[in-house]
Order: sequence, then C-alpha cells, then structure tokens
Amino acid sequence: MTSEHHEQAARHWFGRDYADLDDAQRSAVARAAARRVLSSDTNAAFSESLTLGERLADRVARFGGSWTFIALFSGGLAAWALLNVSVLRHPFDPYPFIFLNLLLSMLAAVQAPVIMMSQNRQAAKDRLDAAHDYAVNLKAEMEIMALHDKLDALRTEQLQLLIEKQSDQIRLVEALVERLGAGPRE
Repeated sequence: MTSEHHEQAARHWFGRDYADLDDAQRSAVARAAARRVLSSDTNAAFSESLTLGERLADRVARFGGSWTFIALFSGGLAAWALLNVSVLRHPFDPYPFIFLNLLLSMLAAVQAPVIMMSQNRQAAKDRLDAAHDYAVNLKAEMEIMALHDKLDALRTEQLQLLIEKQSDQIRLVEALVERLGAGPRE
C-alpha cells in the first residue's frame, strides 16, 4: 500500500494525517490496509528476550512464593530448632538461634531484590501486553468501521436499485393506465 493510501486511511479513521498518528495507530493502519494480522503472542516474544539471570530470578521468585517453599522452609526451621534444642548435646546454634537469625536475614536480603526484579519484569510484560491489546483493539475497531462502511454502501446501492425498479414499475403502470384510459368505454 502506498503512502497516499495510508494518508487517506489515517484521515478517514482518525481524522488526522498519517504522520500525526502514534506508532500503534500507524501500525494498525498499515496492517489493516494490507490485510495482515496484528495479533501475536507477546508472552513468547517477551520470554525470548529474557537473559539467563532474569529467567533465574523469575524461577526463584516463583518458587519463593509457593506453598512448596513455605512447607520446606517451615520444615527446615522446625528441624533446626529441634536439633539445637533437643537432639544435640552440644548445639551449634543454641536458643535463641542467633546464627539462624543471621541466615534468615541474609536470605531476606538476597530474596527481596530478586523478587523485586521479577515484579519489575512482570510490570514491563504487562505494559507490553497492554500496548499490544490496544493495537489489536484499534485494528479491530477500524475493521468494524470498514464493515459498517461496506454495509452502508451495499444498502445505498440496494436502495438505488429498488428506487429504479419502482420508477420503472410506476412508468409501466402509468403506461397501462393511459392505454386502458384511452381505449373505448362502454
């Protein structure tokens, strides 16, 4: 499609010049005019762009926010306390578990930024999804308006044909009336 067609489509659908449209609107105009699909799998595109560290952070955050983690972590804490209070004669971390507190603090210090990185990536993915949804909705709206235009054109064409046929029928009836009216009366 030429740029002239893009200009016409932009003025028709958005009432603005093609150059004044944002990227999503330009993309929708170009794809609608070319009859190309706009929708795509943003999850796949986003996942392909992740680095190894980002994928690892997402897995850590996913595991750290699961019931499996809570159960394993609770079991580990209970085993730590049981070992140091009842089982061992010379506990390596006697009550009040100072070493355990240090380990938990270090775990929290590492886990919190990893979870925040994962949340930031999820927010970026959500923004990508929202932008993509907007573009798809925009193109769908343009396609619906185009269908309305086509239906209006068809209806106008059918009405014109109907008026022409009606005019022909009126002429035939008038001619018939003239012939019958001009004939002998009894």
